[in-house]
Amino acid sequence: MSRSLLLAGSPGSPYSRKMRALLRYRRVPHRWLDMNSPERRKLPDPPLPLAPILYFPTGDGYEATSDSTFQIRRLEATFEGRSVLPPDPVIAFLDHLVEDFADEWATKMMFHYRWAIPENIDNACRMLPSWMLGVPDAFVDGFREGFGQRQIDRLAVVGSNETTAPVIEKSYRELLEVLAAHLAASHFVMGARPGAADFGLYGQLTQLVQVEPTSQALARSIASRVVAWCDIVEDMSGLEVDEAGWTGRDEVPDTLRALLELIGRYYAPFLIANAGALDAGAVEVRCEIDGREWVQEAFRYQGKCLGWLREAHAALQPDDRAAVDALLAGTGCEALFPE
Repeated sequence: MSRSLLLAGSPGSPYSRKMRALLRYRRVPHRWLDMNSPERRKLPDPPLPLAPILYFPTGDGYEATSDSTFQIRRLEATFEGRSVLPPDPVIAFLDHLVEDFADEWATKMMFHYRWAIPENIDNACRMLPSWMLGVPDAFVDGFREGFGQRQIDRLAVVGSNETTAPVIEKSYRELLEVLAAHLAASHFVMGARPGAADFGLYGQLTQLVQVEPTSQALARSIASRVVAWCDIVEDMSGLEVDEAGWTGRDEVPDTLRALLELIGRYYAPFLIANAGALDAGAVEVRCEIDGREWVQEAFRYQGKCLGWLREAHAALQPDDRAAVDALLAGTGCEALFPE
């Protein structure tokens, strides 16, 4: 392309950090713009009002795109080399599943730790506006009553409440433990080179282990390897990778299986219950997750996520689908893909 891509986001947005790190790793020429910068406000609005916005040059203008999962797939179709999608359909499917878990369940962790704990609310209401260059102190002082309060009010949508808090916090601790064990033996989720799953997890973890005081303290206490890994993934433009560095379908380690079991224990039952609530026209999701009650508003987008996972599973060739099913058997994830 004759002009660089533009990526508009914020340091406090996990999906912005996900895509910036991915573009750096893939060595795709781009410029980073603050979401609230004058330059960004002159550009087209995206299809969805979400960060980040990835702008592709078109003619004498730019096309605005949103949703990091689809942005990654478009980048794969546009730029060659240093792919983040494994060539083996079986490993690619596992990578997709882990990325989806990161984007849709780990974000519950991030949102809960940022907006449900008083210490962390105070921190967020100072940090988020301070990432906008030149904002006056009066804006920072009033941030909590405006944007901050709107985010707190959204906790019900995301799924953080008094009933679900223990589940979210336990799943975060377990994710730290599982990742720390896996990263002790494998550089990345799917082997010796990063996939989309790595960037999905990294995006959420940038906030959990680097920004929110309570979740950051826990990570430094029990999973310093995960904290360090996030520092590494921030900019891997200089990392040289082996084209054959992906985990083989017959070499999936127990540590990766442990991650799949975590997804099966927490995310899978939510996805299934959420889809059932949406199909029934119910406003609320009620189910049991890891032996505890879960209740939240039904979430339409995450209903679509389950649909996309099932479409991807159905699109596999029979031998590949059988291999995926064998790897998922007993993890709890197999419930997502009924016969």
